[in-house]
Amino acid sequence: MTTLDPRTLAPESGPEPAAEESLLLSRELSWLEFNRRVLHEAEDAGLPALERLKFVAIFGANLDEFFMKRVGGLKLQLAGGVDKRSPDGRTPAEQLRAITDAVRPLYVHQRSVLLEQVLPELTRQGVELVRYRATSEPERAHLARFFDAMVFPILTPLGLDTSHPFPFISNLSLSLAVAVRDPSSAEVRFARVKVPQSLPRWIQLPDGFRFVALEEVIAESLERLFPGQELLESYAFRVTRAADVERHEEPDDDLLESVQSELRERRFASVVRLEVVPDMPQWMRSLLADELEVEPADVYEVRRPLATRDLFQLAALPLPELKERPWRPVAPARLAPAADGREPDPFKVIAQGDLLVHHPYDSFAGSVQRFLQVAAADPAVLAIKQTLYRTARDSAVVQALIEAAERGKQVAVLVELKASFDEARNIEWAEALEGAGAHVAYGVVGYKTHAKISMVVRQEAHGLRTYTHLATGNYNTDTAELYTDLGLFTADPAIGADAAKLFNLLTSGHLGEIALERLLVAPVTMRRGILDRIEREIAHHRAGAGGRIIAKMNSLEDAQIVAALYQASAVGVPIDLLVRGVCRLRPGLPDRSETIRVRSIVGRFLEHARIFYFGNAGRPEYFLSSADWMARNLDWRVEAMVPVAAPELQEELAAILELQLADNCKAWELAADGSWRQLAPAPGEPRCASQEALMERALSRSARGL
Repeated sequence: MTTLDPRTLAPESGPEPAAEESLLLSRELSWLEFNRRVLHEAEDAGLPALERLKFVAIFGANLDEFFMKRVGGLKLQLAGGVDKRSPDGRTPAEQLRAITDAVRPLYVHQRSVLLEQVLPELTRQGVELVRYRATSEPERAHLARFFDAMVFPILTPLGLDTSHPFPFISNLSLSLAVAVRDPSSAEVRFARVKVPQSLPRWIQLPDGFRFVALEEVIAESLERLFPGQELLESYAFRVTRAADVERHEEPDDDLLESVQSELRERRFASVVRLEVVPDMPQWMRSLLADELEVEPADVYEVRRPLATRDLFQLAALPLPELKERPWRPVAPARLAPAADGREPDPFKVIAQGDLLVHHPYDSFAGSVQRFLQVAAADPAVLAIKQTLYRTARDSAVVQALIEAAERGKQVAVLVELKASFDEARNIEWAEALEGAGAHVAYGVVGYKTHAKISMVVRQEAHGLRTYTHLATGNYNTDTAELYTDLGLFTADPAIGADAAKLFNLLTSGHLGEIALERLLVAPVTMRRGILDRIEREIAHHRAGAGGRIIAKMNSLEDAQIVAALYQASAVGVPIDLLVRGVCRLRPGLPDRSETIRVRSIVGRFLEHARIFYFGNAGRPEYFLSSADWMARNLDWRVEAMVPVAAPELQEELAAILELQLADNCKAWELAADGSWRQLAPAPGEPRCASQEALMERALSRSARGL
């Protein structure tokens, strides 16, 4: 039993000594290397063509978010005169220069992959992006009709002159820069036409799967927008603005109003990137850069098409022969319908023993969603408590909570209003839940609530019983089919009591004293709990009992935990790290990290689960967590880390880790210099693609009823 006091909440992490700076890789450059690995999937000729296109789109969307958040944050530091060095030893200005140097060749490589590999392959498969001027007369007539009916009525050309200031250009908007001349005065004027985001980016031609970019259709019809003026030239460009960066909020009288205000302000944030096509003339680039107040280093020349995130539209085409074989998650065997179609009572199943679910191999709808839907309808259920960080647009989870509240159950929902880029949706759900009679809270000011917990209190024959679900991923029916995540269902009264105390802390809005028996919670006990376990493995190894650490996460960024892992490796503790994205630790340094191996897996599913294993001299401990080993998660977010104690569930987690560590198809290995090498089967070595193997395991378990 650990008793916590508010005085223990101060972050334990701090700046590393100058001598240690070289031991940490750059967070920003490490993230760009992750995106390079994503792009590499698009180069895999063994993947179906639309899957390759999807990875090009993911790369573009990732890069957009990187500029909005990471570059935006560094720009903010630079503007504020901040010259504090990052843990890897760079000032904000030096980090921005390093980012620019890394991003420019990445752009070139992405366009090479798209234009010289993926699109030609798609053309061979019957899916083609066609330039407007390569279309036939009948096709142009079709496009003209589309323009007249769907595009022209919503376009708004905005000119620039002494009476018209430079128009506002919103974040991630695609635009045409237009030069027109007044025949009466010969004056050349600049105008901007926004490409409507409410319309499909790619316009399908009548014959087959052939598409023309919307901006080209608009560009060829500009004379309709500027009657009586001579159209000289037009070029596409795109603007990226800074988004909210991680910061520690001051108390606010009305958090809901504060977030709504931030959403309005985000549209007007400073510009951090201007993308232009190569043939745009210098005078036009200079005008845009001056008016948008961007430096030359922030102007990126990119071969069209701009906004490659819009390629998701084409990647979703109904052409199964150009996609991976569809994966349909299977119901976990203990929750699967019987032969007569009857579905088992999830509460009886969980009461019989803890249940582990692994999405998207196990069905989210058949486990987590059904757990809440049954709870909403069950007369014996008295209360439901739930955290919500990111949710689907049409969320069955939220609908179940609304139904439960309308049936008179006590429903308390902790909605995180500051979940980046999901704020507006979360505001809508918060209002809908309150309208149904649920108690809605927004957590502790200054801390994001990132924990994934659902708690159901049920009246049973021997009194109240609590059923708890704790997970590594969001209660989001959409991402549960795309992200790999783990969840634990348990009726363990100690975990239920811990969850109840955590909810009370969150709904009260105050980080006070709290006594926890099983859970580790950030920002209170999680950091110390992790460090203590690393120190214990060091002690076991020194005593000859054998130390062992395996950790799977999205990012490893925290300097204090990296230092602890170095200390463990220095005494010989074997350490395997499965890190999807950012990793600041340098493996393989002599006398420092020689026993550490770092791998990353990039495949059809986004690896999002967090599993932590500590050997503990033959008494192993396994944990699932909502938190990565990052300072923001450990010090500035409310997170939960739950032990998995049942031997059969520990065996399942061990099998998952073993498969991923054996992956020689989709795995990459990190070198000490920060570079990554993709693994491949050695001669005679069996092929192991862990995500494929986990799909096969799920099907096999389902078929055997296990």
